[in-house]
Amino acid sequence: MSSTELPASPTAASAATRVHAVRVAEGERLRCVELPGLTLNVRFRPSGATGGAPALYVHGLGGSSRNWSALMPLLEDVLDGEAVDLPGFGDSPPPDDGNYSVTGHARAVIRLLDAESRGPVHLIGNSLGGAVATRVAAVRPDLVRTLTLVSPALPELRAQRTALPTGLLAVPGVARMFAHLTRDWTPEQRVRGVLALCYGDPGRVTDEGLRAAVEEMERRLRLPYFWDAMARSARGIVDAYTLGGQHNLWRQAERVLAPTLLVYGGRDRLVSYRMAHKAAATFRDARLLTLPDAGHVAMMEYPEAVARAVRELVAARGGDGRGDGARS
Repeated sequence: MSSTELPASPTAASAATRVHAVRVAEGERLRCVELPGLTLNVRFRPSGATGGAPALYVHGLGGSSRNWSALMPLLEDVLDGEAVDLPGFGDSPPPDDGNYSVTGHARAVIRLLDAESRGPVHLIGNSLGGAVATRVAAVRPDLVRTLTLVSPALPELRAQRTALPTGLLAVPGVARMFAHLTRDWTPEQRVRGVLALCYGDPGRVTDEGLRAAVEEMERRLRLPYFWDAMARSARGIVDAYTLGGQHNLWRQAERVLAPTLLVYGGRDRLVSYRMAHKAAATFRDARLLTLPDAGHVAMMEYPEAVARAVRELVAARGGDGRGDGARS
């Protein structure tokens, strides 16, 4: 899930790169897209329906394509959705160039869309994925039909204190030190810490959801590159916050042409709720959904509410081009 999930311990770094397979929910499938210097894992739901408009879901820091497993089935009758594991996350290995910047992740998304000729898509991103999606929409408007951003990681002048651990991961050596200090934590302890940070109400997580998250945490802690991917991606967010000129994320938000849905949670401990109105005033064609009880991952905590808002956005767009590039 989008989080400040902890990097792998030093002992995990010696494990084999390929560990047990990622979890696949009922009705889901995974496929691997091989590109020069880049391999991306893609999650999708072959519903058998035809004519759905193509969509791409992009997760946040420390997350994976599985973050969208609750939302995707609620939209599969109108969207032919795919969820990508960003490089170094989920089941996607690190990129050959080691570029985990926001621009690097955005380039990976653009290369995926270009390679498969699925655009323009309904692009949906959370947290880091929201920053990535914003950059994609700004620099390649031809690839984006609508844009949905759930707690996007756009620069804040006064970040919340609860978001500071994410920023600290970007400091060289901090991730390694934290991994050492927490080496005795169980995967369940780590998961419960992440849930407390990311959910408005961690009690909404089912027992099955908790078991799945613990299993995924165990898998991730065996990945030799997870620490590096987390630290470098966190550094990429911090760097993106400091960029000026045309590369500033707020400046790029102003350039987005696609109709945009913004989703903010009132109990978000990572992206401030107060940024909602600034975002709504910045994107030129924006609608705002605020969920007072939601945390940082509203699409996991309140998928029905998010799905309704996405449906309205897609309907308002007129459903033009439905089926363009849809997967057979």
